[in-house]
Amino acid sequence: MKLQLASVLMDATRLVRGGKLKEATAAIQRALGGHSRPERAPRVDSGPAVIEGTARVVHVEPRRTAHAAHHGQFAPRAPAAPAPGEGGRFLTSTYTNHAGTLEYKTYIPSAYQGQALPVVVMLHGCKQDPDDFAAGTRMNELAEEHKFVVVYPKQSNKANVSHCWNWFQAKDQRRDHGEPSLIAGITRKVIDDYRLDTRRVYVAGLSAGGAMAAVMGTTYPDVYAAAGVHSGLAYAAARDVPSAFAAMRGDVSKRARPKSAADPSVRSVPTIVFHGDRDMTVHPKNGDHVIAEASPPPSEKVDVSSDAQAGATVENGKASGRAYTRTTYRDAAGQPVVEHWVVHGAGHAWSGGSANGSFSDPKGPDASREMLRFFLQHGL
Repeated sequence: MKLQLASVLMDATRLVRGGKLKEATAAIQRALGGHSRPERAPRVDSGPAVIEGTARVVHVEPRRTAHAAHHGQFAPRAPAAPAPGEGGRFLTSTYTNHAGTLEYKTYIPSAYQGQALPVVVMLHGCKQDPDDFAAGTRMNELAEEHKFVVVYPKQSNKANVSHCWNWFQAKDQRRDHGEPSLIAGITRKVIDDYRLDTRRVYVAGLSAGGAMAAVMGTTYPDVYAAAGVHSGLAYAAARDVPSAFAAMRGDVSKRARPKSAADPSVRSVPTIVFHGDRDMTVHPKNGDHVIAEASPPPSEKVDVSSDAQAGATVENGKASGRAYTRTTYRDAAGQPVVEHWVVHGAGHAWSGGSANGSFSDPKGPDASREMLRFFLQHGL
C-alpha cells in the first residue's frame, strides 16, 4: 500500500507541475477512497441502500419561507408528527448559497412533536452517499432510540467525482467559504426549519468526512458543541495534493498548518476520535494529530502529550471481537473534553457499524453510540 501511495503521489506531483490540477485532484480522491476493505459483507449494489430500522422515504413539496426568501433557497415543509409507532421520516432537500448547491437528507425521528431536539450532522466518506452512510453507521436507529435529528449533507459529484469532501483544499478550510459554508448553512437551515436545539448541535464524519468534521469544528465553534472524527485528519492537515498525500501517510514534518494559525481565543470544540491501528489509507498517526489540535487553548489547556497528566484515564478493553484503547482527557473541572479510541486490528472503516453500508466494520466498539454519548455531555 505504501508503494502504491508513493507511486500515486509521484503521478499527482507530475500532473500538478504540468498544470493538470483536476487530474491531480482525482488521483488523491482515488487514494483516499481506499482499496482494502474490512472483514464484512460486500458493499450494497447501486440500488437504494438499506436503511435499518423503521425509516421510510417521504417526498415533501417545498415551501417558501421568509428565511428561504432572504437566502435564495427553498426549505422543506416540517412534517406532521407521525402516529405512534409509525417510524421516522428520511427527507431529501437541497440548499444553495454563494458557494453552490448541495443535496442533503434529514432523518426526523417518530418522537418529534415540534420540540427542540439535538442535531447530529454526519459527513460521509469518499465513494459514499447519505443512504449508504446512514446504513453503515446506524445513526438513524440511534435517533429513534435517543430522540435527535440526523442531517446528512451529500457531496456533489461536480465538486468531487469520488464524492469526497475537499478537506485538502485551502478554499474549503475557511469559515463562510466553500464547502464549510454549505455544510454550516445546511445545519442552520435544518435547525430553523424544525426549531431544534441550537445548544446541542454536533458534527461527525468518516475519512474525508472526518477531516471535514475537524474543519467544521475549528471554523464554526459557535455552531457545533462537539465533533467526532473517524479515520480522518486534523484541521488544515494539507493545503494541496502533495501535502494531502504526506498527511495521509502520517508525515508530521510536512503538515500544512497547525490550528494555532486560527484565532487562539476561539473556543476549542470537544472532540472524540476513532481510528483503526491497521488503517492503510489514512495513517493512524492522524488520530494523534486530531487529538493534539483539539486540545484547549492555554487558558484551559489540557496536556495530551502524557497519559499520566491532566487527569487522563486509559482504558483497555474488548468489544465485538476487537480490542481497543480509550484515552480520555479532562479539563480542570473534570469534564471530558478529548477522547481517543484506538481500535486494534481495524482498518479504514466505521467501528462497530453495519455490513449493510460500505467502509463499515461490524467488529469493534460501536463508534456511533460512543460518539453520541460523548456529544450529549456537551452543549454550547
